[in-house]
Formats: sequence, structure tokens, C-alpha cells
Amino acid sequence: MESCGHGIVYIVGAGPGDPELLTIKAARLIREADVIVYDRLAPIKFIERSAKPGSELIYAGKRPGHHALTQDEINKLLAEKACEGKTVVRVHGGDPFLFGRGEEECLYLTKKGVKCIVVPGVTSAIAAPELACIPPTSRLVASSLAIVPGREAAEKKQRRVNYASIAKSVDTLVILMGVGRLGEIVRELLSGGIDPETPVAIIENASLPSQRTIVGRLRGIVERAREQGVKPPAVIVVGRVVELRDRICPSNP
Repeated sequence: MESCGHGIVYIVGAGPGDPELLTIKAARLIREADVIVYDRLAPIKFIERSAKPGSELIYAGKRPGHHALTQDEINKLLAEKACEGKTVVRVHGGDPFLFGRGEEECLYLTKKGVKCIVVPGVTSAIAAPELACIPPTSRLVASSLAIVPGREAAEKKQRRVNYASIAKSVDTLVILMGVGRLGEIVRELLSGGIDPETPVAIIENASLPSQRTIVGRLRGIVERAREQGVKPPAVIVVGRVVELRDRICPSNP
């Protein structure tokens, strides 16, 4: 396959939101980029402050019901800019290959002959529990961990995530992008035989000054989240590790 110009696209993970959790490599690439295409959860203030003079910043954020650009448009944009010979940094919140579109972008770019390099990021699936003083695993109570999406791709012909089945097979269940479906997820877990007294934590805006954690039991977490007005982005943790929170950090964030 012939290469497309001399440009390159870096698919970069920006971590959970705090710019200090960017990797050194990600920060360097942002400073060197000719074009930066960034997501809704990317650290925009850091990007604006760090981008070199004359670089092009393009917002490509998505939230339920509204996309600044469709995924097809993002794919084409990345290829077009690279084919102009530019260094393009595509900034994803978290890690670009964990329930993100990073792999789709790489597949598209590779087919177009565009060089694509992935730069891993700190995923909120691990960072959010830790920032809330909840270890995802513990030698004492949790030797296994599963990370699942709260919603699956609309184009899938059949759902692949069975929350109750997965929860029964691991000690800790971490759910990303699940706040909007919290009621359905909890009903599935309960109807699948998960103990209603199982501890649950919801970490909202992990790593940001507005971070907060709502803790409860499976049987009452939906009402508690509603009372507290929990909104995305938030990470849900189900399992006994939640009970370690008060012991690890008596003055919890």
C-alpha cells in the first residue's frame, strides 16, 4: 500500500481528566503537533496552553444525543490532515483502545496508507477507583477484575455483556459509561442473583476538582444516585473492595 504524504497520526490517551495524569509522551506530542483533534473529556486548557503557535485545534467531542463530528467525519479528517504532510495528534479521554474508537481510527488510517502510532493513556477504569481510595484488586478480598461498558455499540446485532454472569465470575466489576443505564444494570444484576447487599461506589468526575464519590449497596444505589444528582462522566465499582475505602483513606475524597 502506498503511503499518503509524509504525515503521521498519533492516537493518544489523555487520562481521566487531570492534565498531570497525561504521560510525558502525550504532553510532548501535544506540544509538537500541527493538528490536534480532541475529545470532550480531553484536558482542553492544557491543550490550548501547550499547543505551538499556528497549530490547528479541532473539537470532535461526543456526548449522548450530540456529536460534534461523526466517527466517519473524524476518520476522514485525520487522514486528510496527515495526507497534507502534517503531524496529527488525536486526543482521546482515558485510553484510546479501552471502549474508545482508537482502533477504528487506526484501521481506517492504515487502509489509507497513513502511518498511525498509539500512545496509551491512564484509564479511568483504574484511576477512578484508586483516586476514590478503592483498590480495584486486593490480596485480601479481590483477586480478579472485569471492566465492562455500561452501553454497547448501537450497531451490534446482539448484546455481549451479561452483567450478572460477569459479576459472579470476578471479585470486582468496574462499569464505564453506565450512569445513564444505572437502573437497568442494577436490575440485571439483582435478577441475575447478585447479593443486594453488595457494596457499590460511583465516582463522578474522577481526577478533577469536582470529583465526588457516592457509596451504597446494590439494592439502594439507584435511589441514592438519583438523590445526589449523579451525572456522567462517572465510573461504577461493584464489589467488596468498596468497603476498604474508609480504611485506606479515613478522610475520603
